[in-house]
Amino acid sequence: MVLAAALLFSTGLLYLATASWLVALVFALAVGVLLGGVVIMDRLRAAPAENQIASPDWTVTVAAIERSGEAVAITDRANRMVCANSLFVENFGATAAPPALPFDREALEALTRLARDAWRDGAGTLESLPAPDGESDWQVSATRAGRGEDHLVWRLRQLPRSSSVSLGALDLSGPFGMMLSRAGIETAITTADGVIRMVSSGFAERAAGDDSATLAGQDFVSFLRTDERDRIFFAREGRGGTPQTLVDIPLIDPATQERPAGPDEATSLMLLIDSGVGIGSGWDGAAQAGVAQLDALLGQLPLGLAMTDRDGRFLFGNEAFLRAVDREGRGLPSFPTDLVVREDKAALSDAVRRHGRGPATSGDVAVRLVNSPEEPVSLGLAGVRGLGEGAVLLSLADSSQENQLRRQVAQATKMQAVGQLAGGVAHDFNNVLTAIIGTCDLMLLRHIPGDSDYDDIQQIRANSNRAAALTRQLLAFSRQQTLRPEVIQLPDVISEVSPLIKRLLGEKITYYVQHDRNLGPVRADPQQMEQVIMNLAVNARDAIQGNGGQPRGNGTGRISLFTRHLHATEVVQLGSEVLPAADYTVLIVQDTGGGIPPHVLPKLFEPFFTTKEQGKGTGLGLSTAYGIVKQSGGFIFADNVTDKEGRPTGARFTVYFPVHRGEAPKKREAKTQLISSEWSAGGKVLLVEDEDMVRAVAERALARAGYDVTACASGEEGLAAIADPAAGFDIVVSDVVMPGMDGPAMVRAIRARLPQMPVLFMSGYAEEQLRRDIDIQDMHFIAKPFSVASIGDKVGAVLRHARSEQAEAEATAK
Repeated sequence: MVLAAALLFSTGLLYLATASWLVALVFALAVGVLLGGVVIMDRLRAAPAENQIASPDWTVTVAAIERSGEAVAITDRANRMVCANSLFVENFGATAAPPALPFDREALEALTRLARDAWRDGAGTLESLPAPDGESDWQVSATRAGRGEDHLVWRLRQLPRSSSVSLGALDLSGPFGMMLSRAGIETAITTADGVIRMVSSGFAERAAGDDSATLAGQDFVSFLRTDERDRIFFAREGRGGTPQTLVDIPLIDPATQERPAGPDEATSLMLLIDSGVGIGSGWDGAAQAGVAQLDALLGQLPLGLAMTDRDGRFLFGNEAFLRAVDREGRGLPSFPTDLVVREDKAALSDAVRRHGRGPATSGDVAVRLVNSPEEPVSLGLAGVRGLGEGAVLLSLADSSQENQLRRQVAQATKMQAVGQLAGGVAHDFNNVLTAIIGTCDLMLLRHIPGDSDYDDIQQIRANSNRAAALTRQLLAFSRQQTLRPEVIQLPDVISEVSPLIKRLLGEKITYYVQHDRNLGPVRADPQQMEQVIMNLAVNARDAIQGNGGQPRGNGTGRISLFTRHLHATEVVQLGSEVLPAADYTVLIVQDTGGGIPPHVLPKLFEPFFTTKEQGKGTGLGLSTAYGIVKQSGGFIFADNVTDKEGRPTGARFTVYFPVHRGEAPKKREAKTQLISSEWSAGGKVLLVEDEDMVRAVAERALARAGYDVTACASGEEGLAAIADPAAGFDIVVSDVVMPGMDGPAMVRAIRARLPQMPVLFMSGYAEEQLRRDIDIQDMHFIAKPFSVASIGDKVGAVLRHARSEQAEAEATAK
């Protein structure tokens, strides 16, 4: 209003002075425009000022972030300190701004990454950052804040490190031991030999009458006595004293699970709990502090310990106890009976009630935990007094590794026993098959194709040969078969057997082979390796087809064979306790059959175990492969292939063969493979066999081949027959295992008289095993069951070999 009045007055004066209304009007308009621009600029400058918040007062922010136990700092975009509370300044100084804090290099890198994540994501946290002093850790978080989110709020909370109690250096003679004594618990630390290292003052008072006595170097048991009820007393107090409950707590390093190595090192903490101290009697603040210390002490021990009240409710349990009952992270239930199976609840409840309300005694009860109902465990119980509400101390060792070792030993023992049984069965069965096959051969000599009985005899002979193949599988499982190892390459063996595998798999199952480079040679029997590959491939095919005989899924399946080279350093990295560190050539057979159920895996290589329908499969395929691999010095493992969610998609068998570093074995000379058609000189044969049927078949077969045969039923008869000077035998054909004098004992007696006598052993056992057990030079072997033609051929080959060696010896002598 003032400006408008001044403008009108100035315009009037100008009109009076110039007498020109045009000049006055131009003047008024010019001044009006000027004044209007000034007003607009003033308003534009004043508008932000009206909405702008006043510059923040950081002293108010500092007062707001002043928190107990939490260091807080605020930084800007350039990581410059804006403000910090007193705890931050006390620990890191006023000039240190996150992330540039006085930490080591690795911690600084972690803080820098945290800052970067907070600027990008809005927040970030480090759960544990070790401090340079090594005495504590810091939990650090950073959050983006501010109107423009151009500041970071840092919060650092100190986490004290849990320090384990040094049990070996525990001072029982100080206040801690005195507090336990007031609670009715006397303590001592002993060595493995029971020699005292340290005792509490209360123990020294009650044991020796002097609370300042150390008793170091004396036997712990010398201060104790027992009565006819096996109650423990201090020897100095006698039976008039208070009975004690003895608790032996092993001092085992939780990190290594081992006791101290030295014989003089402290290995046990002995607790003598006074059963005469009633609940609440003498229960002052010092005693409560002692029990709190005891809880902290027991919490550090690897032995599982828990405490219940008189009603059987859990009071506490240490970490080892929670691990033993598989309750880590979930805590203990209300009652101990909630940890065992239904059948053991009553027995455990009665035991806890008996030890909690009766006299202070100790004992144990066998229970089965819910988490492992097939493995009974021994739960120790000890009634305690003087521990407030505590009435029963439960102890349970974490025996998972021990149970696993026990199962492995039992499995190995069972497999060994079954292997010995299989070898014995195969031997006896081979005797029967020898008689059956030999009799069929003799009958076929009197029949020609077209006779009414010819086909039936052929059928009997074919089934007998199938039974002989079954005995060879038994010998393979028991690792008693005869192997002819050669230095071979696994890809060559796989290529030989692949056409047969493809025919067995059919068109709906894909067969894939992939070989690694630089595979090392292995020493094995190629025929037996073919059998291993065939057994694994057929097993994979059956897994894909299932019981219904059709492929799983969309009608297709896949079987893959891989060969890999595994260096010794890679074996060490595997951390296997079975595989020695060496170079291996690995065969992997993998399928898409859905995997192996967990309960089947431990039984997979057992003989006669099969998951197929009744009447399908003998259960010897995988056990035969296992025996061949083991006899060849290799290792075989089975596991499942899983997808990203951990579900099994197929089975995988991995076979490890050690790489052969020596020279290739020499092949047998062809002269040992001579047939009887090359030998026409005949000869006298001493045949010794205790089985009547086998002896009759062998005698007829050799007689038909043109030999003069003398048959004996025992080693004693054979030795008597050869003692006749007029007998003039050319060869001895004998069984190995016979009642009375066995074959090797008889041959040794014969060789003592006739050193050059050729010997041919017949046996259902494996040749390699017999050669290890029978130390006789220049002996020959024929495996049962044998045919009529094969025993005649073998005798002729042995005689020809003997005559050729005799001729070479005579020529050398001349």
